[in-house]
Amino acid sequence: MKIRSLRDFDFKDKRVLIRFDYNVPIKNGQIKDDTRIRESLPTLNYILEQPGSSCIIMSHLGRPEGEKNPEYSLKPVAQRLKELTGKPVQMASDCLGPEVKRQVEALKPGDILLLENVRFYKGETKNDPDFAKALAEFGEIYVNDAFGTAHRAHASTEGVAKYLPSCGGFLIEKEIRFFSPLLENPEIPFVALIGGAKVSTKIDVLKSLLPRCTTLIIGGGMSFTFLKAQGFSIGKSLLEEDHLETAREILNLGKSLKKEIILPQDHYCAEVFAENAKPIYIDGREIPDPLIGMDVGPKTLESYRRILEKAKSIVWNGPVGVFEFEAFSKGTLEVARMVAESRGTTVIGGGDSVSAVNKFGFASKIDHVSTGGGASLEFLEGKVLPGIAILRQE
Repeated sequence: MKIRSLRDFDFKDKRVLIRFDYNVPIKNGQIKDDTRIRESLPTLNYILEQPGSSCIIMSHLGRPEGEKNPEYSLKPVAQRLKELTGKPVQMASDCLGPEVKRQVEALKPGDILLLENVRFYKGETKNDPDFAKALAEFGEIYVNDAFGTAHRAHASTEGVAKYLPSCGGFLIEKEIRFFSPLLENPEIPFVALIGGAKVSTKIDVLKSLLPRCTTLIIGGGMSFTFLKAQGFSIGKSLLEEDHLETAREILNLGKSLKKEIILPQDHYCAEVFAENAKPIYIDGREIPDPLIGMDVGPKTLESYRRILEKAKSIVWNGPVGVFEFEAFSKGTLEVARMVAESRGTTVIGGGDSVSAVNKFGFASKIDHVSTGGGASLEFLEGKVLPGIAILRQE
């Protein structure tokens, strides 16, 4: 997929309206993970290096539901952006209105203005044309580098692009560069490792990847629905009973396509779902009542190792156990290590997998760690992302 690039535009003496994804975790006014802010810097710096350019930045934070709520203010982001860039960052009192317009018009070359949370207005998520047009009036060129929200047709991610010359930033380019080959022409063996809690959230991605991959590894809470579909006892483990037939369909599809599908062969279980629960090892697929499957066992990890060490392409989305609980984190830790040590191209598809590789210190060894959970899933499902589709080269 080809999109219009930063390199296709001259930003000299231009006011540039940029959409970044600064939806970062904040607790008591402190940013807990600034990855998304750091990822925006290459695009921001590239534009500001052009003589006479200035930047007006848009983002959302959380879900204020169209109401002005100080809890979701981007002020902490402005402070962190100032620290990371070493440049003054002006914080607008709003994202629209006469006062913001005055601030925009007063911008000097090299200035950065961060607009307040665009989701303080219902027009953002409704992709209201008037709201999008009002935002567009602040800039002369629009740059979208918010991959994490590219799957949403919102005013600041899709609507604005209808009123200004527009292109994608370096982060969106990078996401496309790593994800597109997995769908179009992956190097084989191509291993898709899909975990997480629920089958229901991963049906489309499983169906999309199965014809493309060499091996599909299914782990995490969702694996118990597949084991149950095969007739195994799963004790009190997580089960989506209304998706048992879907699981059977996916298993049958894999068989008809002659694809290898790997499910857990052994487990670490617990009597209760709690952080202080004592791990109980079960040497086999069957989980007796009243135990709950919490992590994969050593035999399962060995089967993963056998496959991953030969892979030339790997995409991983979703943990294989309850990695938030120390006693049940080994499976996900070892998967992170295997992916990090792979000689193939490795892509982490957003969400909890990103949290895992960050927690265990392997992020720097992965070829690409996506910034978008929902967006990366929809990309892998083969869906058109509205925020990217509108930037396509004609």
